Amino acid sequence: MLRLLFSVFLSLALAGAACAEAGVQEAGEQVLRVEPMVRDGKLYIDADVQLDVTGDLRNAAEKGVPIYFTADLKIVTKRWWWFDKVVVDEQQTWRIVYNALTRQWRVGTGELSLPESSLDNALSLVRNIRGWAVADIGDLEHDEPYEGRIRVRLDTSLLARPFQVDALNSSAWSLATPWKNFNFSISVVEPQR
Repeated sequence: MLRLLFSVFLSLALAGAACAEAGVQEAGEQVLRVEPMVRDGKLYIDADVQLDVTGDLRNAAEKGVPIYFTADLKIVTKRWWWFDKVVVDEQQTWRIVYNALTRQWRVGTGELSLPESSLDNALSLVRNIRGWAVADIGDLEHDEPYEGRIRVRLDTSLLARPFQVDALNSSAWSLATPWKNFNFSISVVEPQR
């Protein structure tokens, strides 16, 4: 009897561990890398994001429903005597839409959109953020430590109304990465003589 109970307990523990590992692999949305850089008097952000569009969201996009992804960025400087000072609070939104007549995907920010051959190719612009100008260097202090955080999310507020209701009731429409923290400072490099 004791062996039977032990074997049942062991099999339940192994099944629980396998389910937990599968859950970690499924919840793979995350910001992998953030790199702030200074160029031409501006602060630019490059980031790599792991983001998978599956299930109902993919089906809706393939039927021509525009989907929107927004990157949220906040950069603060710490103050010991008051709340942290928010230096940068920026967002960038991408629109991805499939045109059934031309059988072409389009992805873009604002008025500019580029043609792509597949949804995964269109998502590559969201997954690989490059050259996002977020601040002028004149607005930042040199040799001051800054703390930033970034995330990328499906922006359900920009979806058509019927899909906004569906997004509230379905976890497939709540696609977002957790916040990714990063630190940096801007140092002045003296010109060599």
